Amino acid sequence: MKIGLFFGSFNPFHIGHKVIGSYLTQFTDLNQLWFVVSPQNPLKEKSSLLDQNHRYQIIDREIDQDVNLSVSNIEFSLPQPSYTIDTLIHLSEKHPNDNFVLIMGSDNLKNINKWKNYNEILDNYQIYVYPRNNYEVNEFHKNITVIKDVPKMEISASFIRNAIKMGKDVSSLIPQHAFKYIEEMNFYK
Repeated sequence: MKIGLFFGSFNPFHIGHKVIGSYLTQFTDLNQLWFVVSPQNPLKEKSSLLDQNHRYQIIDREIDQDVNLSVSNIEFSLPQPSYTIDTLIHLSEKHPNDNFVLIMGSDNLKNINKWKNYNEILDNYQIYVYPRNNYEVNEFHKNITVIKDVPKMEISASFIRNAIKMGKDVSSLIPQHAFKYIEEMNFYK
């Protein structure tokens, strides 16, 4: 099976994430897409990060009925901070019959040279890149494929967190079941 791995803090999971995941499973050769919840991205601050288990639950409740989308907590049991290469190697060893494809926005591709063992990632894994506004994308390696038709949704998780804190209605920016869980738990207030 060909499985896309969409890594992220998902703090919170929003419609942009879901649209990208759904699009890639419907319009590329991916059989499934896994949202891989990162406990701690080494390039980001942890201060405003909701507990990893809650971020996992938000996604799980939203995609529960979708056979093409899944959520993974694999990085919860791996050493922290989380490095993509370590997770890729771990998953490849655990699922030797599956083919893993890294999913990222063009903004992340721009900084891939700051990642641990990034050359190993480039040489051993396909990378599907979705365009982001203001970030040029170029397929500088044979394993990079730009998926140009992915709907562009410039939604910022930090904007959503701040809006919730200010009491604004962000229900149109977060999928229904995810929003309900965030509301029930009073997250980001």
